[in-house]
Amino acid sequence: MKYLASAATLALFASPALADMDAARALVAQYSALPAFEAPGDPFDARACMADKSMFVVPLTNANPFNAAISAGMSQAAEIVGFNLRNWDTQMDPTQWIQGINTAMAEGYDLIDLQGGIPAEMLAPQIGEAQAAGIKVTATHLWDATTQETAAFMDGAANTDYVTFGHIIAAWAMVQTEGKVNALVLGPDEIPPTAPLRDAIIGYLAENCPDCKTTYINVPVNDWATLGQSAVQNALLADPSINYVLPVYDSMAQFIAPAIQISGSSAKMVSYNGTPFVLDMMRDGDIIEMVVGESLGWVGMAGVDANMRVLCGLPPVTVLNTPAYIFTDENVATAGMPANYNDGYGDTFISGFTALWGIE
Repeated sequence: MKYLASAATLALFASPALADMDAARALVAQYSALPAFEAPGDPFDARACMADKSMFVVPLTNANPFNAAISAGMSQAAEIVGFNLRNWDTQMDPTQWIQGINTAMAEGYDLIDLQGGIPAEMLAPQIGEAQAAGIKVTATHLWDATTQETAAFMDGAANTDYVTFGHIIAAWAMVQTEGKVNALVLGPDEIPPTAPLRDAIIGYLAENCPDCKTTYINVPVNDWATLGQSAVQNALLADPSINYVLPVYDSMAQFIAPAIQISGSSAKMVSYNGTPFVLDMMRDGDIIEMVVGESLGWVGMAGVDANMRVLCGLPPVTVLNTPAYIFTDENVATAGMPANYNDGYGDTFISGFTALWGIE
């Protein structure tokens, strides 16, 4: 189905006379540089602060390698600092999210982190119960840092600059086509980060590229395997001029790449996350042209950093300091063979967080 923008959105993204190719090229160049660590807040003695505290992490789903990798980064941070952190097992099931909260309450954890996309509003009653029991409830990598507000009932949230990721994807397609993008954008609307990513891609093209076109299809997470391939295949057959397929999350690639092949389309795929198997697909094939990623070990450590500050009564950190980085055929080998979630970004974040937390 076509993405229908509101009148206000159309006014906001009024098209200029010419595509702003210089801005698009500058954005691509900026995020092709290896990222550097920037401290999200002031240094503090993390071991002293966390000596008697614990965290309980409830991810969106362990079936998604993205969530599993963030959880692993959180565990690494907890091991470095030396406190108890438990990662709950979920399979995209709200009843399991609730069970996780109840377990954290029963076992006396100090903080519950809703990690990687759980719609917190669905769990407001359970969150209130946990808070009444003296437990802080936060979120990591859920809301966009600039376009979405953290729910008022949360004790904190380390949010992500999804808008920038979306702009990079759109700018890349603009540069590669010299401002002649005809893109199929896909995403699961039920996941909160989808909206800022989707709107950033479509909005950037609308604002900066008058000859660019986009079509949007909502594919819920649980339907990726059953509907994702057919939706893309049908769209490409209906419009052979589509030159880019832009899933907002690169884990969709395993279902989209076959559709591009079967349809005989020459469209390329660009996406966001840096999921290892997708980087391997890029290295071994020619459909995935670019993935803009972020080190999820870095995300996990940054989420724990923000949570520790909540528990320690320090000034809050509301934005994850995890920079974007562009992977292409030219540098994808740096992500490992096979690829992993942390290689390729450099390792300055590990020593950066260790020093930030006062650990030698």
